[in-house]
Amino acid sequence: MQSTIWKVIRVARTWATLLALAATAGAVGMLVTRTAEVNAQPPTTTGTAGTSATRTAEANAKSRLKALSDYMAAEKAFSFDYDTYLEVVTKQNQKLGLASSGTMTVNRPDKIRATRMGGFADVEFLFDGKTVTMFGKNANAYAQAEAPGTIDQLVDVLRNKYHRPMPGADLLMSDVYDQLMPEVADIKDLGSGVIGGVECDHLAFRTKEVDWQMWIAQGSRPYPCRYVITSTQVSNAPQYTIDVRAWKTGEGLAPDRFTFKAPAGAKKLNPGELRDFDELPSIFSIKKAIGG
Repeated sequence: MQSTIWKVIRVARTWATLLALAATAGAVGMLVTRTAEVNAQPPTTTGTAGTSATRTAEANAKSRLKALSDYMAAEKAFSFDYDTYLEVVTKQNQKLGLASSGTMTVNRPDKIRATRMGGFADVEFLFDGKTVTMFGKNANAYAQAEAPGTIDQLVDVLRNKYHRPMPGADLLMSDVYDQLMPEVADIKDLGSGVIGGVECDHLAFRTKEVDWQMWIAQGSRPYPCRYVITSTQVSNAPQYTIDVRAWKTGEGLAPDRFTFKAPAGAKKLNPGELRDFDELPSIFSIKKAIGG
């Protein structure tokens, strides 16, 4: 099962050669404690004290991410609002950002209702356990596909078959920890940060091709407050950021709220024909690098 991180790796390899762009939220703000600054230092080579402290910091980071994973899996119904910020890098090495906001409601194991509004599209996404619907409100057009199964299975179908990954899909999986940890080579506990007034544990992880960070709410509800993926293999290190707010649990919707009812005059399209549904809109012309 591939996570959003590996999807971003593939997309990031084309970001550096975007040929034509026009257009456009998240500001990365963090409050790092002095302890976090110590934990962030590389292991020392002069003794065991530094190695021991590093191992303790790594263990703490893994424990906090596992707590998030277990908490998310145990919540059968939850909802939140989100803001995303997608950075792209032009052929001229200019970094540009695309911002959008939306809502997400999840009833495990097989129901999702989500919205996203950006500068290019106003869209809605529904999954009732059998059929997935993508509705472009601006165009009054929709596409549907049969996708019986769980949310985990749906994420894979959307990503691999239809090439339409959901924002922050990793955070919706039944086992977030196992989804995110493969190929992680470096882990840091960066202490505390504050996101939207919520004090969080700030963790950083590194793989061969991407860095990613997670801010997890402290206390008895360890939900994700911010998730950042950085491509380290592209000039200027473009990032994808999703901020989570207005977190609620135990407020599942009736099953019929996850079933799509087409508005009057709405046009039905094939999944690939629904334009400007993804966060990288169709006005962006992408050309892969030679050998990419």
